[in-house]
Amino acid sequence: MSEQQVDGRRARGERRRQAILEATLRVIERDGVAGVSHRSVAREAGVPTTSTTYYFASLDDLLIATLMWSADKLAEDISDLIVRLVNAPNSDVGAVTRRLVDMVDANRGRTMAEYELYLLAARRPELRPAARRWLDLITEAARPFDSDPVAFRAFLAAVDGLLMQGLIADEPPSVADLEPVVSYLIRPRQHLDRLQGGTIGE
Repeated sequence: MSEQQVDGRRARGERRRQAILEATLRVIERDGVAGVSHRSVAREAGVPTTSTTYYFASLDDLLIATLMWSADKLAEDISDLIVRLVNAPNSDVGAVTRRLVDMVDANRGRTMAEYELYLLAARRPELRPAARRWLDLITEAARPFDSDPVAFRAFLAAVDGLLMQGLIADEPPSVADLEPVVSYLIRPRQHLDRLQGGTIGE
């Protein structure tokens, strides 16, 4: 078999694997984690059940892989925004706020599915490293720019809280609702920057 054929098979296999992960998240969005089975995911993905068991021998393998994939996508989506916010407080408050609003409004179903997986890790220790992945990735991305890791951890914890509150609200929050809150959350960072810059007490 030629190298080109091997590469083609590998690429097709990766596309099928990703289609299965995307289908798993859609099943969770529609039916909750309880609705996930090899059969239900295969039906959603439009592939034979043998494909899901080939790539993911157990449901735990499937749930862990789905968590890892969704964490990677989330970190990819927002890490640049977070890093810019860390680097220059206030510069991207509006962009971060709009992204949070989108997650609890236009993309509410997906965010609910991700949090259902995320919270399942509280009962399933084997899922916890995957559940922490998006926080680990964003923290690592911000590390070179961050002078106050404690404040940064508090900010990320607050973002989690805002998303959870947005999901259970009768009406999703608007940018106008959340922007003052996001601005407030970065105030300790602004204060620290001013102190380090020598602009206070001179």
